Amino acid sequence: MRLVPLGVSGSFPGPATPASSYLVQVPAAEAAAAGYEARDWNVLLDLGNGAFGALQRYMDPMALDAVSISHLHPDHCADLSGLYVYLRYHPERGSLRNGRRDKPLPVYGPSTAERHVALSYGLSEGESMENDFDFRSWAEHKLVEIGPLTIEPQRVFHPVETYGVRVTGPSSSGGTTTLAYTGDTDACESVVELARDVDLLLSEAAFLEGRDDAVEPGIHLTGRRAGQVATDAGARRLLLTHLPVWNDPADTLTEARGTYAGPVDVAEPGTVYEL
Repeated sequence: MRLVPLGVSGSFPGPATPASSYLVQVPAAEAAAAGYEARDWNVLLDLGNGAFGALQRYMDPMALDAVSISHLHPDHCADLSGLYVYLRYHPERGSLRNGRRDKPLPVYGPSTAERHVALSYGLSEGESMENDFDFRSWAEHKLVEIGPLTIEPQRVFHPVETYGVRVTGPSSSGGTTTLAYTGDTDACESVVELARDVDLLLSEAAFLEGRDDAVEPGIHLTGRRAGQVATDAGARRLLLTHLPVWNDPADTLTEARGTYAGPVDVAEPGTVYEL
């Protein structure tokens, strides 16, 4: 299993990266070794502003197996509109010309995702995206199986309905490996549970201690709090993401290293992280 961050900017796209989106892949050889169909498997964790463009550098969007949406703020789901256009209007493979897709793309997300995405795109009442998207609501702790990948959603602490996800899949060195993605959250018991003993914790860290958290608590982790989550959970590696453009990544790293002794980095768009 490997992780490819497509966008790592917090709250809106930055000049060097789109907003939040992360591609999880299982290469064909690893899938076959694990007893699954010998092909590449591809799942997106979020698809924020600008990320659909970046996705096309790494894979054919028609080859996606599922999209996982943590919550419905635009920096995590806005580019579902672009993906919908691609699936529907592509001149050779779009559903508009070829009829209903055999298997509309599963989109897992909060309970209101289907209507929210339709309104964001501009569909009228009564219109739907059902030919292309198969919206499925998260049920906390209910496992979702996508080929060799297993996803477990966990409700976290954010002003809107938000889920972190725990993804288990084949390891590049054999056996299995586990990734936890926090989505957006402040510190809470559930995010520690989400990250328990994972090989890689992909954690948002949008706030800085003493600057942001005191003004508007209950929204985001700081680097310090992300590090504490990783420590409390026993995570083996920490990857920080969702930093807004006005934050210096060095400050966030310093905060995280003050509470977490393991390996920690700031996620870089386009870097491949092997698990």
